[in-house]
Amino acid sequence: MLRVQNLTKVYPNGTQALKNVSFEVKDGEFLVVIGLSGSGKSTLLRCINRLIDPTEGKIYWDDQDVTAASPAELLRIRRNIGMVFQQFNLVKRSSVMTNVLSGRLGYANPWLSLLGIWSPADRERALKALGRVGIADKANSRADALSGGQQQRVGIARALMQEPRIVLADEPVASLDPVLSHSILQYLEQLNKEGITVLCSLHFLDLVHRYATRVIALKDGLLVFEGLPDEINRAKFKEIYGEEAQEVRAASFEAPV
Repeated sequence: MLRVQNLTKVYPNGTQALKNVSFEVKDGEFLVVIGLSGSGKSTLLRCINRLIDPTEGKIYWDDQDVTAASPAELLRIRRNIGMVFQQFNLVKRSSVMTNVLSGRLGYANPWLSLLGIWSPADRERALKALGRVGIADKANSRADALSGGQQQRVGIARALMQEPRIVLADEPVASLDPVLSHSILQYLEQLNKEGITVLCSLHFLDLVHRYATRVIALKDGLLVFEGLPDEINRAKFKEIYGEEAQEVRAASFEAPV
């Protein structure tokens, strides 16, 4: 179980991205974080695996305090936490296989991995991960030769190399068209059905209703909703999205009454 308690993040320029946010993610959930751009979604996900450090508050993974973890402890914790990024975060000039193998860095000998030397078991694991997302035939292609949807599948395969128990997906379909968006989310949904917890930030509520088992909403860094997707009625929709509610509804779906 993941527990976030009273999490606050203030950036050096004074921007307060998160304000006393608390919630839990139970094992096996597909929890979606919603909110407008700038609401704190990405900051929240990056705090959870300590890509950035929170200003105040606590994050617990299986009752271990992530916020107080030493570098060695954090390395062990991160083995359980896969990350999928909005902009893919691939090394474009490297092969798909090399990018996927980089997800194994938390387990590998650092000197051998720096030289590109990986065990046969890791290479087999990488091919299986690519097979799970349907692009094993692209293993030797350069990452920048792939479409956006294929690059995001490489990102998912890379996360799988950690053998994670939870995947954090930061706006994983923001740069993709609707068809590809469903394709990527279906891969995450399948991983969730296989027992991997998913914590995913999304913008469009039609996708939320299709994939989320539970939802939290952020507005200006505050947690303003926690519940089931069907509980987001018209009034709650406007509370979450404020003055931009009409624009968001037009771009996503007609909010249920």
